[in-house]
Amino acid sequence: MKDAIEIKNLRKSYPGFTLGEISLNIPQGIIVGLIGENGAGKTTLIKTILNVVNKDNGNICVMGKDVESVKEEIGIVLDNSFFPEILNPGNIDSILKDVYGNWDSELFNRYLDSFSIKRDQILKTMSKGMRKKVEIATALSHHPKLLILDEPTSGLDPIVRNEVLDLFLDFIQDEEHTILLSTHITSDLEHIADQIVFIDKGKLILNKERNEIFDNYGIMRCGEEDFNKVEKRDMLAFKRNRYEYDVLVNDVTVCRKKYENCIIDKITLEDLMLIMVKGEKTNAGND
Repeated sequence: MKDAIEIKNLRKSYPGFTLGEISLNIPQGIIVGLIGENGAGKTTLIKTILNVVNKDNGNICVMGKDVESVKEEIGIVLDNSFFPEILNPGNIDSILKDVYGNWDSELFNRYLDSFSIKRDQILKTMSKGMRKKVEIATALSHHPKLLILDEPTSGLDPIVRNEVLDLFLDFIQDEEHTILLSTHITSDLEHIADQIVFIDKGKLILNKERNEIFDNYGIMRCGEEDFNKVEKRDMLAFKRNRYEYDVLVNDVTVCRKKYENCIIDKITLEDLMLIMVKGEKTNAGND
């Protein structure tokens, strides 16, 4: 399988913050979910991939080439809209006809209709959710091979969010299409992501297939006496609460047999983030 994005030893520093060094391969034909708390480095990673900000060190290839040579094949939705607020969707359509060789006005209008957006409505009069719909329609309407999305469903109600997620699933049915999706709505990724990339404080701390996480990881809840019996090799991280410990274990099948007095629940990505960010990490299971 080819890589849609290949990152080697990426580093980017700002005063008080450093991203890296990050090495990451994103295979073609899948949806990759990028998670981490605010300030973890997700947006910096996306902007360095797109060459919006200059990297300090490392190499980035997008579809085997320098990103500048394949920009027309990348659909982008960033957390903050890059369209001037005085424009309307009709203006955007007219402008992007001259920007993208593959711009598809008919497809763009179909997306606007499906999202119930008028061509003549000015962006500054739209809600955040409506603007996000325009950005998503724009990203999809020049037939990209790669979507890079930063909080694409932010501000959307649950029904529209599901419709958008279905669009993303349709997009990758062609095995040449790939999505890198950064979001705080981790439940979205639980439904559609094939791979989860977790960044914390500028460091890549987890890169796993979604099924591997949900099949193997779990949250063990136990008191101090039982916690002290848990072998370090069985835990990835732990967090002490008022009355008990929450332990992120790396093999629920093994741990349910070894620690019969402890409750082990299925994991969510929110659980994973909370324990890995707020708890104490161990070395077990690190790549």
